[in-house]
Amino acid sequence: MVGFLTVLLASFFFCFQNVIVRTLFNEQTVLGVFHTGGFVAPTLPNSFLLMFMRMVLVVPLMGVLASRLYPSTWKDIGQLRERAKRPLLQRAIAGGTLMFLYLALLYVSMGLIPVGIAITLFFSYPVFTALFAWRLFGDRPTLFRWSVMGLVLLGSTLTLPHVSPAASHTSVVGILMGIASGVAYALYTVVAQKSFETLHPVPFTWISFLTAMVLSGVSLLLWHEQVWHEQGTSLPWLPLWIGGLFSAIVTFAGHLLNNLGIRLIGATTASMIGASNPALTVVLAWLTIQETLNVVQIIGVVIVTLSVALLGREWEGR
Repeated sequence: MVGFLTVLLASFFFCFQNVIVRTLFNEQTVLGVFHTGGFVAPTLPNSFLLMFMRMVLVVPLMGVLASRLYPSTWKDIGQLRERAKRPLLQRAIAGGTLMFLYLALLYVSMGLIPVGIAITLFFSYPVFTALFAWRLFGDRPTLFRWSVMGLVLLGSTLTLPHVSPAASHTSVVGILMGIASGVAYALYTVVAQKSFETLHPVPFTWISFLTAMVLSGVSLLLWHEQVWHEQGTSLPWLPLWIGGLFSAIVTFAGHLLNNLGIRLIGATTASMIGASNPALTVVLAWLTIQETLNVVQIIGVVIVTLSVALLGREWEGR
């Protein structure tokens, strides 16, 4: 039950991250009191910029807290230089590469097809996680878990915003990128589960963040001319760094708790709980930035809530 609650708490942090990013891209009224946001346009280069700013803050933040969270963090990381433990280091770097890859693919998908469709495709990842875990670990999902997974995906789909028929000219590339982003995230969770057999989640998560920071920095260098061409020197750095700090805190907490949860309950069950993120994000956005909920979205939230509750009762009974 502890692992279940840990992953559920991680999902709430990921939802805060979604709302923060949405606010940075679009002006919002926060808590019905003040207006803020809309600091940069929602483009791929600006997405790389925000990703890099987030990681630049996350890496040292976790570096400071790592020893308190797990006293042997730096000792374990130092031992990864030994030849016998190189596979562990490679898996941690692979985790960071997959973390960056799923974000980059999702951004590309959202740039080519409607956002609602891209997110729907991404949140098919629990299916891929279940298949990968079944193939690699022999962790065959039960009929009950397949049923809960289907309900969570159905409820999450219902919470997505309506996509107008005029936006039906989606490209094949955008659809493939959306699916690929879900596959990349599913692989990340499976790599994490395999790594946690011999490596604690804290050093694994720090190395993954460091890898994602390097890759996002390289990507930003490749796109920096477009960022400056679009906005010149008028970027509002103070609010961007403030938003980046909040995003870094919830990213750090979300990934760390999610990885701890994976270690306790496995990648498949963790991904099923994580699939509730769209519904949780809708509720959080309603509470913080007053985004309205329609009847269909409310039904979706109820379905997801009941489905995750059923999954929790299964783990409580173990």
